[in-house]
Amino acid sequence: MAGSTSKTSKSTDYEFQTVWRVAGTREEVVDVLGDASTLPQWWPAVYLDVTPVSPGKPDGTGNAVDLHTKGWFPYTLRWRLTLTEPVSLHGWTFTGTGDLNGTGAWKFETDGPEVVVTNGWRVSTAKPLLRRLSWLLKPAFSANHHWAMARGEESLKLELRRRRSTTDRASVPPPPGPTFTSRRNLTQEGR
Repeated sequence: MAGSTSKTSKSTDYEFQTVWRVAGTREEVVDVLGDASTLPQWWPAVYLDVTPVSPGKPDGTGNAVDLHTKGWFPYTLRWRLTLTEPVSLHGWTFTGTGDLNGTGAWKFETDGPEVVVTNGWRVSTAKPLLRRLSWLLKPAFSANHHWAMARGEESLKLELRRRRSTTDRASVPPPPGPTFTSRRNLTQEGR
């Protein structure tokens, strides 16, 4: 059963646990999720831009990318994702710094013809707008995260279908795009 839960402490801290179930193999899921450079193509509702920063060590730890992301609400976040544990068929861990600061992990388990994908994310907001309003709008900001992760599950399922299609990839619908404004305007914001 897919879904997200969250725990909270002080007004700018969040703890999220999201579980997806997708048809496929762990190899297929890792092939999609493990390549941050492709996030804007298959999860465009959230990932507007990815800029490589560092390739990291030979095992992938230290690999860093700068992300420009958004949720349902009309604000964006800029943050750096750095791998702290290598990408594997079991999962990996990462840190986030910038508008979001925290630690997270992706974990994968095979359950018959499906993969159970679990994402844990302990994060605090550093973006001034979110810090100032978090005490009041924390439930809305949490809902925004849950919306973004639901788009991720939907987009991952579509991307896996597209990659497995042997006849007509064009018949797979495109993933949902960002809300409220054109993608071009969002990628130029704040530069």
